[in-house]
Amino acid sequence: MFHRRKYYIIKKEFVEIFNNHFNETNLPNQLKHGARLVGRWMRDNEDDTVEIFAIWEYDSYEEYVRIEKNVRSDEAHLQRIQEWYEKHGGRAHVIREYIVAMQNEAIVSTVRE
Repeated sequence: MFHRRKYYIIKKEFVEIFNNHFNETNLPNQLKHGARLVGRWMRDNEDDTVEIFAIWEYDSYEEYVRIEKNVRSDEAHLQRIQEWYEKHGGRAHVIREYIVAMQNEAIVSTVRE
């Protein structure tokens, strides 16, 4: 198995918009191409930001690479992403104004099987 954690630090004022975008746009496309969501959570950073993170599971690293390639080449999905950014002031604006940090990283289990 291969697992990854994708996380964002988002300004609180944008959390609802960001979560709706995930549920309506990103999640369906990931699932369509074979990604498995373990879960998605958020926690208040007790400032003006919230950490939002998801754990994803794949059969192997190679399967992850294949799925991500398909996700990123899905033309209808890319159009929905572009429209979402435009609705919120453009990609550069969203990243500059609302997304404080983002990271996509492999994670490794410490449980012996």
